[in-house]
Amino acid sequence: MLLTKFDPMRDFRDLERRMESAFRFPEIGELSTLSGFAPSVNTREGEYAYHVEVDLPGVKKEDIHVDLKDDVLTISGERKTKKEVKEKDYYKMESSYGKFQRSFTLPENTDAENIEANSKDGVLEVVIPKMKRSKKETKKIKIK
Repeated sequence: MLLTKFDPMRDFRDLERRMESAFRFPEIGELSTLSGFAPSVNTREGEYAYHVEVDLPGVKKEDIHVDLKDDVLTISGERKTKKEVKEKDYYKMESSYGKFQRSFTLPENTDAENIEANSKDGVLEVVIPKMKRSKKETKKIKIK
């Protein structure tokens, strides 16, 4: 008969280890082995607007979609690349394909009607203007 020492925390450690493995995010090196395409995104806030810059090398302007629904800005699209090498005694063709989608919840002070998007040199820039807020005077409420 084998005797083991009672460890009341063992079950919790096992549960924690299983939860970590279930929700583990891929490492940077592992991202290249995943199917799809994950472009890098830079966001910044200016005095008059918010700026979202998405690096999309090799993505055509026609393959990029910028949508706004319920104060959520969604940038999506697909990248298709084909590389073909033809030589006298050698022929090689490589192609890759990947879809992407990123969503951003807009702050309350955005002017959704005047959002602009421009694509140049593989970088998509979305400019989200801020609404001008007028300074409101404090209103006194009479207590009844």
